[in-house]
Amino acid sequence: MNSALNPSDTSTWLPLDELAPGFDANKAPHSTALAGKVVAVTGHSGSRLRFSFTADSVDWQLRAPDHSALPSIEGKDRYEAFDVDEGLFFVQLHASGTAHLAMSIVLDEAHGRALFIMQGIGELLPGSTAVRQHFEPCTIDGAASAGEALAPTTTLLGRRVMWEYSPVHAYEHVYLSPQWYSWQCLAGPERGLADTDENSVFQIRPGIYVFAWREKVIPCASVTIADHRDINAIRSHGVLFGLDESGTIPTHFTFGAFGRLLSTTVHPPEFAPQNEVPAKRAS
Repeated sequence: MNSALNPSDTSTWLPLDELAPGFDANKAPHSTALAGKVVAVTGHSGSRLRFSFTADSVDWQLRAPDHSALPSIEGKDRYEAFDVDEGLFFVQLHASGTAHLAMSIVLDEAHGRALFIMQGIGELLPGSTAVRQHFEPCTIDGAASAGEALAPTTTLLGRRVMWEYSPVHAYEHVYLSPQWYSWQCLAGPERGLADTDENSVFQIRPGIYVFAWREKVIPCASVTIADHRDINAIRSHGVLFGLDESGTIPTHFTFGAFGRLLSTTVHPPEFAPQNEVPAKRAS
């Protein structure tokens, strides 16, 4: 463990910008497969988004309904896209005109579906953590929708997975409940640190999941997409978004990881965290 870090004193924990150097060593290359495409999606709440891609920049527009927590904004920014599977892309951008906002979108062209995630620092979105997240399942305009609508899932619950982000950065995740997961740093500058934070999980395709978390100690949050179909060779792509050491400047960077399943906990049905609490018996 870094000798400057005291696991019990969270004021010594590394800020997000100090974690970044080298953390992206296992990141996949940027995909230009979307270059030249115009993609429009409609969210379940009525939000409408439009993206016009070049090889490395995107003109984007978000039009939110009056009742939505989302703002209606637009811009042109650099983006990063990652090939997840055939016809499945994970896109990241940091809104330069509104630096406290970042966007992720999963585009499943093969099934005509998308998942839009807005991340906001502070009170831009509802929530209680420093960085808050909004999830909106969408359909791709003009495409036939196939398969099930994108929705939260409890499939990962009980799994313990080790992730290697670089030759020197390794963590494990334990997926506890629909709301919580625990992490521990096994190697790297945060070695020895651990915590339990809020999470959200959506199934994109069978075995492929969006896993997002919101930290309470360091002002940051993350959105990842991970292919768990081979439990010995899991692959993820992600983004971290939050504030730097000063607590004022947004920090946004992408990364990737290789993972493998370490173990799975199976609870008795009456205690399984994914199941509803049974009604009390009459005495």
